[in-house]
Amino acid sequence: MGLELVIFITAILFGIFIYWRESQHNRLYRFFNKLFNSKELQMKPEDKKGFVYKQAFLPRLVYVVGLFLVAGLVIQFLSPFEIFTSYNGISAFSSITVGTLIGTYLANFVLKSGKVIEEKSDSLGDMVQDTIEKGKHIIEDIKTKDAEEVTEEEIKEETTKKEGKSARERLKDKGYLK
Repeated sequence: MGLELVIFITAILFGIFIYWRESQHNRLYRFFNKLFNSKELQMKPEDKKGFVYKQAFLPRLVYVVGLFLVAGLVIQFLSPFEIFTSYNGISAFSSITVGTLIGTYLANFVLKSGKVIEEKSDSLGDMVQDTIEKGKHIIEDIKTKDAEEVTEEEIKEETTKKEGKSARERLKDKGYLK
């Protein structure tokens, strides 16, 4: 179990490395594209697609499994290690394949989030500043509402104090009641 974990983590790092390299340039994919496709079907020079870079899940899975299958077959026939005839070999093969796929998606997430942060870095500062200003306005509104409530209460208290006499007494003073 310990060796499989090491293989899995190494495969994740390998997937990140493959994705990053293909995001920089895709010479090998372009070579195979020129080799297998006619002139009309070949990639455009500005196209960045690679074996794992900007690929959907199924082609990416096929390319990664194909890469490790070819590497496993070479190791199987050129060395005394028997990869595909033992449980441990098949388990390691599946761990390295899944780890590499996870690594490519992890690298995709990191690269895309880095690009978004670069694009939004200027507007991010503006957004934070706007949020701070809105917070200040909200606090001022709360303070003024509290002050208005206090003044309304004070006005009510003052009016009741000024009118110390009851309504009956005031009517008597005016001569309306006896």
